[in-house]
Amino acid sequence: MTYKSLHLVVNGLVQGVGFRPFVYRIATLNGLKGWVQNTNENVRIEVTGTPQQLDHFMHALRNEAPPASWLEDISAMEIETRLFPDFVIRDSYDLSDEITEISPDIAVCDACLDDISRQGSRLNYPFVNCTNCGPRFTIIQDLPYDRPKTTMKPFDLCPSCKEEYETVSDRRFHAQPIACRNCGPHYELFVQGTKVSDQISNILQRVSHCMEEGGLVLIKGLGGMHLACDAFNEQAVKRLREIKHREGKPFAVMFRDLDSLKPFVQLDEEEEQSLTSWRRPIVLLEKSGYSNCQELAISLNAGLSLIGVMLPYMPFHHLLFGKLKTPAIVLTSGNFSSEPILIDNDTTLTAFSPLVDAVVLYNRAIYNRTDDSVVRIIANRERVFRRSRGYVPAPIRTDFDAEGIVSFGAELTNCFCVGKGKKAFVSQHIGDLKGLETALFYDQTLLQFLQLFRIKPSLLAVDMHPEYISTKKGATFGDLPLIQVQHHHAHIASCMAEHKLDERVIGIALDGTGFGTDGHSWGSEFMLCDLNDFERLAHFDYVPLPGGDHAAEEPWRMAVSYLYKVFGADFIHLELPFLRQLDGDNLKLLLQMIDRKINCPLTSGAGRLFDCVASLLDLVQVATFQAEGPMRLESIVNKNCSESYPFVFQEGIICFDETIRGIVDDVLSGVDPSIISAKFHNTIILTIFGFATDCRLKNGINKVVLSGGVFQNKYLLEGATDVLLKNNFQIYSHTAVPTNDGGIALGQLAVASKRRELKCV
Repeated sequence: MTYKSLHLVVNGLVQGVGFRPFVYRIATLNGLKGWVQNTNENVRIEVTGTPQQLDHFMHALRNEAPPASWLEDISAMEIETRLFPDFVIRDSYDLSDEITEISPDIAVCDACLDDISRQGSRLNYPFVNCTNCGPRFTIIQDLPYDRPKTTMKPFDLCPSCKEEYETVSDRRFHAQPIACRNCGPHYELFVQGTKVSDQISNILQRVSHCMEEGGLVLIKGLGGMHLACDAFNEQAVKRLREIKHREGKPFAVMFRDLDSLKPFVQLDEEEEQSLTSWRRPIVLLEKSGYSNCQELAISLNAGLSLIGVMLPYMPFHHLLFGKLKTPAIVLTSGNFSSEPILIDNDTTLTAFSPLVDAVVLYNRAIYNRTDDSVVRIIANRERVFRRSRGYVPAPIRTDFDAEGIVSFGAELTNCFCVGKGKKAFVSQHIGDLKGLETALFYDQTLLQFLQLFRIKPSLLAVDMHPEYISTKKGATFGDLPLIQVQHHHAHIASCMAEHKLDERVIGIALDGTGFGTDGHSWGSEFMLCDLNDFERLAHFDYVPLPGGDHAAEEPWRMAVSYLYKVFGADFIHLELPFLRQLDGDNLKLLLQMIDRKINCPLTSGAGRLFDCVASLLDLVQVATFQAEGPMRLESIVNKNCSESYPFVFQEGIICFDETIRGIVDDVLSGVDPSIISAKFHNTIILTIFGFATDCRLKNGINKVVLSGGVFQNKYLLEGATDVLLKNNFQIYSHTAVPTNDGGIALGQLAVASKRRELKCV
């Protein structure tokens, strides 16, 4: 019988996802002998068998890999025939400064959920996991991914777990976080700072009773602390808002299961797939009419049409819902407004024991903090709005050399990005860097990424804004070449990098603000650009931004600014509802600021125009959370309206004076706000289509790249995509990377790479 030997190198997401046990099983199933081994770079395999056995093995390797794995490439080389006594898993080996990929955290699998209902050491054990599920990124400290390099190191395996860990046929074979109640972590319940129980059955009983009585509970999750309460209890939700200093921003809701969720939302196939995927993100869904079910707390989502929902992903969640009568709980980050999610037990007890009715902690450390990820299905594709648990640290695969580049991102909704080879590792959601605690979280996480992925920084990239904290961090990071990237160029470059585009494209970036090359605040950029540079061909007409950043927090200021521009001082005589609410002295002062150009920088931000219209419709005058005006405006759109307002596109300026006149006329005529909202959205869609058509005619470019936070608006993105596709444009928009400022760092890295390639550094 003829035997052959193959040496294989497998690159991709192949550690922490049960890949080596999978290789062992298919090798032994096919009668092969040899070995498989983790290295810090990849997984390596040597196998000996007949040609037919090897063919079957290779087919299974490519087509039957674990669901959370991702095979980037498999290189196979025939070597001198080697005879092995059996097939084994070799000890992991640290080869070089190269790295393999690290798995994100994976929601508990059905097999493990079945285990916690069975008698034995895992009956009701809330840390059950196997090679197919459980904590990964949140516990890993270094590569290769082995138990001693995770926060499971202090927990020595009991004889039973050790046997499972070493038994090839077992589902927990080489599962690094393996544990049971005899050897693993455990939960503890604290009331008023004092430990009252460490028995899981007692903890679950007391926590469920507390929530049903309207209480608040802090629960340690996978990547940080969570605050929880009954999602149907209005008083509990209001109390939660007071504790978090979070006046209006919607809360996420965790439902027991799909059947419990379906009466409350409109759910399509793609949305259900995201909800039930192993990533278990928060999915933004349209609320249903609640016709046959109890209503959720009114203050849960500030009256918006969208609600953020998720399904249980930790064993503890499933055990808790086994005790709870309510089918849904609020589950929001355990922090105070503008601060990062807490991960330290002692800090949590000190901060929250006086504020909540119970605190549930466990004694395993969280090394890499992660918030819950947020996605929305737009144009039948999952769009990541907040990229964190379940998605990080999976890299973005690019076609350019990213080695050694560190990009520092924006200031709000911050993520940073580091480059290794042709992979860009975008950090988990960091947040608003203006908060001291968040800035410290940023510094710590950046150092962890550099160490974990063995990055030797050689080039830095920052935003052009001189006052951004992220820009200042880059400038003081080290004595290395530094590249400044215009904010909206970075938005387009981010989407280009995600889709592996390296050519001249039509770029349309719509957001709230970004420092422009003319010193003004940009945010409606219609460009021709490539990864190296851009040409700004058009933008929304500049208007004063009365009070600077305060205008984003108080949309009425933008309404006054636009009305003053269009109607002059006579606008004060218009019988608009929002004007009747304004203090006369404040209005007079604001007009003086505009006239004298005091703290009134010019802006072309699309987000500020949306704020203006939201104010004119009296949807919001003082925002209680970021982008509240645009979100409320989208939430009332009448999808059956195809009308629009007039606007003027001339010499690179898109002027909305006639749009504002039309909106004011409709408001004064009593036109339904849902119709006005639809007409306004349709107007913006027409500006996008008009520019793209004109640009294609003049420049012969057919690829349109859409980016910026405004494209989180489903009606707008789907409408723009639809009209462009019908006119034979090729459309690119974000899916894996946030279209908001969370994607900026990837764009900065892409621009830096291209400029290095062109020797522009």
